[in-house]
Amino acid sequence: MEIRLTKEQYENLLKLVYLGNWMVNAVRSGFEGDEQIEKYNEIEQYIFSFAKETGLEKYEFDEKYNRFFPTADFEEDPEIEKYLQDYNDEIFWQELADKLGTRDFIREYGEEVIEKMDQEERFIKLQEFIIKYGEEFEENGIENLEIFKKEKQDLN
Repeated sequence: MEIRLTKEQYENLLKLVYLGNWMVNAVRSGFEGDEQIEKYNEIEQYIFSFAKETGLEKYEFDEKYNRFFPTADFEEDPEIEKYLQDYNDEIFWQELADKLGTRDFIREYGEEVIEKMDQEERFIKLQEFIIKYGEEFEENGIENLEIFKKEKQDLN
């Protein structure tokens, strides 16, 4: 198979591959039990290997590690930084609303009652809780979010 790209298309492909692999592997430390997904590292390395011959030296080959790494200029590209920040912000708010909504849904109905709900009812009722948090965070951010410990009652 052969794919022909303009220099601009190839540069966009570099960014896309970098961002995609970042999304998959940035959260994986590479320590035992938390291994990176190597098939995505391999395709990233393959795509990066053509950068020099296209005049896009945004990746440097490191002999010690036998792999390409993005240059500081590439990693600090405002476009890439914006995409990463937008992704992180969106995921943060979605996950926070989802986890808090799910927690409250279970507290409200209990696991036994939830298990007896049909799929549509469960989805609709869960979404009510998630949407409530989504609207709150959209309006107020974390301003009204508080964490507190419940006091243990003295049994004496």
